[in-house]
Amino acid sequence: MNIHIPALDFDAMERVRTRQDTLLKPKGALGRLESLSIQLAGMTGKTDWLPVRRAVIVFAADHGVMAHQVSTVPQAITAYMVEQFLFGKAAINVLARQMNARLTVVDAGVNAALNLSSTNHARFVAGKIADGTADFTQSPAMTQAQAEQALQLGAQVAAEEIANGLDVLVLGEMGIGNTTAASAIIAAVTGRSAAETTGRGTGVDDATLNHKIRLIEAALHVHAPANENTLVKLGGFEIGAMAGAMLYAANQRIPVLVDGLICTAAALIAQQINPDVTHYLIASHCGAEPGHQIALAHLGLIPMLSLEMRLGEGTGAVLALPILEAAMRTLNEMGTLHIG
Repeated sequence: MNIHIPALDFDAMERVRTRQDTLLKPKGALGRLESLSIQLAGMTGKTDWLPVRRAVIVFAADHGVMAHQVSTVPQAITAYMVEQFLFGKAAINVLARQMNARLTVVDAGVNAALNLSSTNHARFVAGKIADGTADFTQSPAMTQAQAEQALQLGAQVAAEEIANGLDVLVLGEMGIGNTTAASAIIAAVTGRSAAETTGRGTGVDDATLNHKIRLIEAALHVHAPANENTLVKLGGFEIGAMAGAMLYAANQRIPVLVDGLICTAAALIAQQINPDVTHYLIASHCGAEPGHQIALAHLGLIPMLSLEMRLGEGTGAVLALPILEAAMRTLNEMGTLHIG
């Protein structure tokens, strides 16, 4: 995927920096709210930007590595949870409603026929690339053509959201087994060991955790050098789609709130394609998975929240929306200091 990403608007950033120093407060007293307002002005080119039009896109897909029983829950839960998103029952539905964000759910590669009757709580996009990826311990997770399809799917859905009016994009995912894929991607891209990047996912016991680590180690060996063409070798369709959405949003100067482990692994894939994408990514939170912290550090992103979350779906990212709003409202609505 070849996509141009514009440079940050440094003039807008300087205007915000100057205004921050005149507000009714000591310089720097609002901490990261100040730096965030400068960052957002650079992304959008606007000093009066607000995150009013909000969209959450949840991409869902299954993973061939589930043939090795790397999760405490069966693969069928992916399809079940997609249906719950569409019924309005999942955590992301609750939080998106609270934050006044519209929700789109995308089947990027769920290994099941979905029950879509009476599902009118979210927009649904049928983008199935295949019934899940291949087992990456035996072969590449996907073909080159499928990887491009995943990237284009994410870009297409992001473009539709932008066409409907969008100020900020929140990305989330669903896919049983995808913590294994994400941990493998993070190990491959950052050069850290599988033992360092792999966590318990859905809450696996010590034996299963060690099993996951060994599988990832084997995959990294099979696909060496795994830091090249990583999406094809280790990725998931939902991970590729999130990367595509990030790249397209950055092209359109739309800030992207990055969620947990899997979404951050997608950011690493997007960074491989165009390193400038990171200028438009905002880390919402730092989750409980060890690989998440490693990936954020590699991307140079500092999370705003630390709530020990590991649910995915975009739940951590949507919680950061009020912080973006606070950064810009304090910038534009506070008075300025005049002495004498």
